[in-house]
Amino acid sequence: MKSEKSLIEKEDWLYEISAKQPWLDFKFKEIWRYRDLLMLFVKRDIITVYKQTILGPLWYLIQPLFTSVIFTLVFNNLGSISTGGVPAFLFNLAGITAWNYFTACLSGTSNTFRANAGIFGKVYFPRVITPLSVTLSGLFRFGIQLFIFAVFYGVYYYQGMRLGLNWQIVLVPFYIICMALMGLGLGMTISAMTTKYRDLTVLVGFATSLLMYLSAVPYPLSEAKEKFPSEVVDYVVWNPLSQIIEGFRNILLNQGHIALDQIGYVGLVSVVLFLFGLVIFNHTEKNFIDTV
Repeated sequence: MKSEKSLIEKEDWLYEISAKQPWLDFKFKEIWRYRDLLMLFVKRDIITVYKQTILGPLWYLIQPLFTSVIFTLVFNNLGSISTGGVPAFLFNLAGITAWNYFTACLSGTSNTFRANAGIFGKVYFPRVITPLSVTLSGLFRFGIQLFIFAVFYGVYYYQGMRLGLNWQIVLVPFYIICMALMGLGLGMTISAMTTKYRDLTVLVGFATSLLMYLSAVPYPLSEAKEKFPSEVVDYVVWNPLSQIIEGFRNILLNQGHIALDQIGYVGLVSVVLFLFGLVIFNHTEKNFIDTV
């Protein structure tokens, strides 16, 4: 009996499920082992989101186009906000395309524990697989909206608008990754908090709407520096989302150059927010079922 017990203790397990885990356990190896499940979740999210809808993926196109039209009418025509010689509609479409991906990552992951409590209580797998799948499936929607932007870009170029691309186009994947990491990190943090404070889900929708106007989505940073109070300008300029959206827009519309310190700042904040959210998320998954 003793020998059998010692044999079990010496067995090399693939991984162990334990109630006691270190705080800084990111579980990257375990996530990699479940990569097939992650891809299945991504496929499920893409297929089921617009299943049994009339227009299906066309909703991906309608929302940014209508929002861009409204922004153009309100902020550019009525509010006389300058876009630096770039067509206002194209300027707004570029900003909204980037913003939509960030909000999809944030809102889609901020309710992970409550929305998946049923399956989490029955089957074991790394819980972070679920918010990761939301972030990856959001790339499908982002790709469609980026394609629509390219279509209108081609239309304006054909009409004689002075548009072009430069070497900074290689930074587009960097900004996409930063948006994903930032949205995922904040979403996982909020999801962990909503297991105890459910009314935070209401605050997320309200705060996201306000955040858009403080993240240089409907206006360039140059306009904010010129017209906003100094206290608000500091927040807008140092807001990493403002840097991401402004940089993304500058790359696609060939406006100005992106400094290395801006790239470093955005990358650092994105990684820190993601790792912080991952730690909080992994710590919460051990006992969330008792509070949901």
